Amino acid sequence: MPLDLQSLPDGENTAVLDRAVLKAAKRLLPMLILMYVLSYMDRVNIGFAKQAFQLSTGVSEAAFAFGAGIFFIGYALFEFPSNLALHKFGARRWMARIMITWGIVASMMLFTRSDTSFSVIRFLLGATEAGFFPGAILYMTYWFPAKSRGRILGLFYFGSPVAMIFGGPISGALLDMDGLMGLQGWQWLFLIEGIGTILIGFFVLVYLTDRPKDAKWLTEEERTVLQGAITGEETHKADAGHQKLGRAMLDPNLLHFTVIYFCIQLAGYGFAFYMPSMVSALMNMKIGLAVGSIASIPWLCAVIAATFYPAYAVKHGYRHSMGCIAMLSIAIGLCAAGNLSPVFAMVALCFVAMGIICVQPIFWTFPSGYFGGLAAAGSLAVINSIGNLGGFVAPNIKVMAEAHFGPNAGLYTLASAPFIAAVLFLFLRRDTVVHHEDAHALAADD
Repeated sequence: MPLDLQSLPDGENTAVLDRAVLKAAKRLLPMLILMYVLSYMDRVNIGFAKQAFQLSTGVSEAAFAFGAGIFFIGYALFEFPSNLALHKFGARRWMARIMITWGIVASMMLFTRSDTSFSVIRFLLGATEAGFFPGAILYMTYWFPAKSRGRILGLFYFGSPVAMIFGGPISGALLDMDGLMGLQGWQWLFLIEGIGTILIGFFVLVYLTDRPKDAKWLTEEERTVLQGAITGEETHKADAGHQKLGRAMLDPNLLHFTVIYFCIQLAGYGFAFYMPSMVSALMNMKIGLAVGSIASIPWLCAVIAATFYPAYAVKHGYRHSMGCIAMLSIAIGLCAAGNLSPVFAMVALCFVAMGIICVQPIFWTFPSGYFGGLAAAGSLAVINSIGNLGGFVAPNIKVMAEAHFGPNAGLYTLASAPFIAAVLFLFLRRDTVVHHEDAHALAADD
């Protein structure tokens, strides 16, 4: 017999919801974080392979910047249809498809021999991976009510610093396998990380659950209460007119969200692509296990900050000001890193990494709390796809700035983006869904 929610006292209903959210977090978040770790490593491992890869293939600095960035062109072109497909076919099947195909293409990087083949494979890599990140954000709106989403997104964002913490030493160790079985170190790096992604993709196919109502690992009471909470939030968005795809595409807030995210990604990927080389220069050593290990320190700091900063900002209504502060830490840290001694430059890089990781879960509470239904699928894809073009712009604009204005000009150019985003952050809407039970917190959001 279906559960009658009206028969449950409010306190019991809340307790059941909290229990269901906790179960969902314990089951789904580790897998989502692992998937994010693999996706982030897949995007930025080219930064660790850069020196050995260019020496082996003869790919020029300009061609490397173009090839590193063209990933995001393929990603942007296929992001929107991919996210709509996820909404239609379900996260379990579609996210497994994404991982398996991108793992296959990632493994093909070991065959790269020229500027052209490098650019083609990087483009295909972006096309096959398209839809993963906004799909994961959308998937979490199916499972986690708005009041817990800041904390959940903060935990999910552990993926990128964890990828760099472990990815640095792992990538460095794989590069040190140079010559084993006739393969160079950079070839081992792409091959092993690609195969790992394929295997996890097949596991996702049997592990993920599309919606709370389908979760056999929840009790009937938990399924009903959790699905009811999610449905209630979607109804709220529908009443506000934020579920229609066409209307969402014309909403000026979509442009506001997209510009901010573009600025975040321009600085973030510029930092991720070149941070191993920066650490290498500071240590006066080639990139290997030692440099990879030191390069993981800023990301370890980011993990520590992400355990409390985003959740505190959302819970206490400080999303705007704390988001702005995080953006400023990125900008100031990038400017400072090129003008300090090695030790203090590393401290500056730590603040950059902390800002990048902490600001993004805060940012995503705005569009995910504003759009719902099919509009959420489409708008999150648009924000992420256009925003991620910052990953294409970053390496190219850095190379251009340094060629015309000197070595530090690239860092200053990258730093201009988070300065712009810091200002725009203050003007984000204050009526997005965060906590139905604490509506007054929204009104007080600074």
